[in-house]
Amino acid sequence: MSYTVTITDVREITHDVKQFTFEKPEGFEFEPGQATEVSINKEGWKDEKRPFTFTSLNEDPQLQFTIKIYEDHDGVTEQIGKMQEGDEFIIDDPWGTIQYKGPGVFLAGGAGVTPFIAILRKLYKDGTLKGSRLIFSNKTEKDIILQDEFRTMLGDRFLNTLTKQESSEKFLTEFIDKNFLANHIDDFDQHFYVCGPPAFVDDIKAHLKELGADADGLVFEE
Repeated sequence: MSYTVTITDVREITHDVKQFTFEKPEGFEFEPGQATEVSINKEGWKDEKRPFTFTSLNEDPQLQFTIKIYEDHDGVTEQIGKMQEGDEFIIDDPWGTIQYKGPGVFLAGGAGVTPFIAILRKLYKDGTLKGSRLIFSNKTEKDIILQDEFRTMLGDRFLNTLTKQESSEKFLTEFIDKNFLANHIDDFDQHFYVCGPPAFVDDIKAHLKELGADADGLVFEE
């Protein structure tokens, strides 16, 4: 089923990430980590569907996406970047992507953090975030999505590493490889949630398995 929904607020989160708040259809429900197919309600774009994860909570009165905008691509996100209050999305029913299975380590590359936002917000709201960590890889500090909110929720259990920034007084400047994981994780008998570019996900999954993580404990987008 499809729903046409009106944007009520647009905010810049980073230099290339925007947060869109929009109407919630009556009776619409979803689980943290779920996504939906989205298109723009404008001529020529209605059939151009792309998957985006909800970053609001199910109990919130409105829905929300946090979307990386690729202005140098002549495509859907470039058009979404131009959308304003009063413009409309067309969304479908929610479908499952990453599901929370218990405390563990969340490993995200860039905009791959978006499926984790609602999960972590829900755990924080319910007081059940203890035992979970977020390890977040970005190119530079300016690319870190919701840095202050993650720091508030997780404190020192929020670990950042920057791959294109040669030096930083606040953050690590390393790639997340096998050695990185071995140095920063002391228990591989727990859940691992992995999301990011396909190569990032494939490499992290392989490294985790080599370090003794149980394949059944790995949760990632498929």
